[in-house]
Amino acid sequence: MKRTWAILAAFGATLLLHTATASPQNSPPAPTFYHDVLPILQKHCQNCHRPGEMAMPLVTFDQATAHAKAIAESVNTRRMPPWLADANFGHFSNDPSLSPAEINTLTAWAARGAPAGDSRSAPPALHWARGWNISSPDAVLEMPRAVPLAPEGDIDYTYEIVPTHFNEDRWVQMAELRPSSREHVHHAVVYIRPPGSKWLRSAPVGTPFTTENLADERGRRDTHWTDSDILIVYAPGSSPEMWPSGMAKFIPAGSDLVIQMHYMAMGHTATDRTSIGVVFAKEAPGQRVLTLQLTNDHFVIPPRDSDYRVEARGSLPNDATLLQFFPHMHWRGKKFEYNLIHLDGRIEPLLKVRWDFEWQLSYELAKPLPLKAGTVLQAVAWYDNSGSNPHNPDPNQEVRWGEQTYDEMMVGFFDVAVAADLDKWKYFMRGNNSAAPAQ
Repeated sequence: MKRTWAILAAFGATLLLHTATASPQNSPPAPTFYHDVLPILQKHCQNCHRPGEMAMPLVTFDQATAHAKAIAESVNTRRMPPWLADANFGHFSNDPSLSPAEINTLTAWAARGAPAGDSRSAPPALHWARGWNISSPDAVLEMPRAVPLAPEGDIDYTYEIVPTHFNEDRWVQMAELRPSSREHVHHAVVYIRPPGSKWLRSAPVGTPFTTENLADERGRRDTHWTDSDILIVYAPGSSPEMWPSGMAKFIPAGSDLVIQMHYMAMGHTATDRTSIGVVFAKEAPGQRVLTLQLTNDHFVIPPRDSDYRVEARGSLPNDATLLQFFPHMHWRGKKFEYNLIHLDGRIEPLLKVRWDFEWQLSYELAKPLPLKAGTVLQAVAWYDNSGSNPHNPDPNQEVRWGEQTYDEMMVGFFDVAVAADLDKWKYFMRGNNSAAPAQ
């Protein structure tokens, strides 16, 4: 009996030894940069993480391996790629979020020493239009004069009118705004001024100006209000505009672009000369894209209020197809949402985001949403004016609408597609139901 137990004990030890030695052989191989990591970086990261863009390059092995631990930490905490939408509401075609498998790959690669692997297994390098995130532009419209920026203090909204010199009507499929001094730009809006418009006609063309630079009262009022269509809105972290096939923005022949820039002083002198690149549609589209907005500028946020609610709502005057959202607030912003309000009072959430001033993203619906005339859209914003908000300039102050970053705004931009022959004026004529929904 004792001999039998000894044999069994020896067999058990041998089994344990074989199991221990077999385990590493059965574990999955470590992910490598060229085979596993580079495709993820190309798909989700290199639009920003490449030379000449806003973030450190992650194109080569040396560039990526130097930041391997930071990459793993950023993707595990979901800080990168930046995406602020609540996953429980809506599906968006520009969502850059990584899948759990992709996060596991990047984490395992960093944990195992960030191996390079065989460079022959790398996917082909991505080819970007030099200096642009859109396709190579068909036209680039640049501020004729650079704007000087002071190192300190408030900088008033600055405008510059740029003639397009288009001798025929143009449909724009893609548009991108590129400041030369990105760090100074709080936001920018590019308006389309058709040749018949009287808006800002007393303002200089090709020269930067502010409201105070204009001598006539009408010109000064014009800087605060317009019904002109918007080509593009830009803010920190925002993406260029690329509208779906068959949809485009319209620029009539002979139009000007009116660029409204909100700059911030950054402690040193600088200049900015912003450019707009556009890619023309290959053929006339079936639908025209309009940028509309829900705005509330009559609010007062009490001191030390950590959850102040502001709402705006409006009904669509005609049929339209909802394409995307672009919320805008300032430093006290906390969260923002868009909703449909049904006739029975039921509220249907379309988008809910947590606010980050540094990442003012657009949210493109994966499936455009046809809406009937009379549909009520609601935008709701929440603000944190308490001392627990690390970005709050002064929690002891009441906060109202204003142009500077220490003031607040509440703007819910959204894009809709309507019939190609409808401009903004015609769209807002009640009963004009010629807007066809997207297919």
